[in-house]
Amino acid sequence: MPELPEVETIKSDLSILIGSPLKAIIIYDKAYLERNGITPKELKKLEGQKLLQLSRKGKYLFFHFSRHILGFHLGLTGSLILRAGGNPPDKFKHKVLSLNFLDMSLLFSDMRKFGRLFLFDEEKSFQNFLFDIGPDALEIELPQFKEALRSIRKPIKSAFLDQKVISGIGNIYADEILFRAGINPLRSAGSLSEEELQKLYQTMKEVLRLAIQLRGSTIKDYVDGLGRAGMFQTEHLVYQKYGKPCPRCGEPIEKIKVAGRTTSYCPQCQR
Repeated sequence: MPELPEVETIKSDLSILIGSPLKAIIIYDKAYLERNGITPKELKKLEGQKLLQLSRKGKYLFFHFSRHILGFHLGLTGSLILRAGGNPPDKFKHKVLSLNFLDMSLLFSDMRKFGRLFLFDEEKSFQNFLFDIGPDALEIELPQFKEALRSIRKPIKSAFLDQKVISGIGNIYADEILFRAGINPLRSAGSLSEEELQKLYQTMKEVLRLAIQLRGSTIKDYVDGLGRAGMFQTEHLVYQKYGKPCPRCGEPIEKIKVAGRTTSYCPQCQR
């Protein structure tokens, strides 16, 4: 579930770790690592390295250590929670690994195990990986945004969900952005006028920035880097509000499938 606003919030929370050396890595789920093509021995190479910076692209979060880069995609239920002290207590379930710094530990857990881990030992392989991810929705400029969508014939909701077109937007924010921009999720992306593309771009930026300000959306499992729930769900206008009155026109919000994903929209306001 974590999309761009949630991952950006976690990145901000974890920035306190920058400059700290990694003392130890505790591995709780060896099979999780192996599914991601990483051995415990390879991961242990991070021990003793200093965390130089954190970066994000789309829904991916990267830890830049002295000689390696560790990447996370949180999938549906992954979480990264910062704690004071050493190893997390047994009450934490679905633990994958713990990164133990000088006086803080960072626990990665994943209940449904759809998240992914990446380990890069050189800048070139890391840049090649980034190249396959579409431009970040928060960073993309208007000309690039227009160019990315103009030639796409599939529905605009599908284009938003395609992380190779624009990265960072998932089901929640696609529904909220399209409703606020007044665009039907089934509209072909390439059919949008210059005016509609401009409005969609501005709305996308506004929604994402507000969601970051409110620390993301907690629907079920998401918590930020300090284990707290987000608050943007209180601002949702259509997401999962099927059958409820549209906040603009009063007609019922409808539910359809787009790109295999349940989609909420108002057929009156999003013609």
